[in-house]
Amino acid sequence: MSTSLSRHQRIVVDLSIRILRAAMVKSSHARVDTIEVRLALRCLLGHCPDRWPLELYWDAASGTNDIGRAQGCTAAFNGIVRQLRLAGVHADATAEAVPPPRTS
Repeated sequence: MSTSLSRHQRIVVDLSIRILRAAMVKSSHARVDTIEVRLALRCLLGHCPDRWPLELYWDAASGTNDIGRAQGCTAAFNGIVRQLRLAGVHADATAEAVPPPRTS
């Protein structure tokens, strides 16, 4: 079930995922309930069949416990990516673009 997106929409989805991934990494050290995260979640709202991972991400991003916030953001991020893949909106090309480590 592949959804045909315009170039603009693909860029918005890609940037939104990058913002959420970067915030997920930072979430183990600080709150990440920022304007950028909120905008990224809003941009993905129309592409996710289920809203729960987006809401979970935002709720987790404002958590005060470092471990709980990091676990919540990670779980929600995985849910968002899964929703986007199921909708045919996102194919994670970054895993293929990373070269294997060199052995000396």
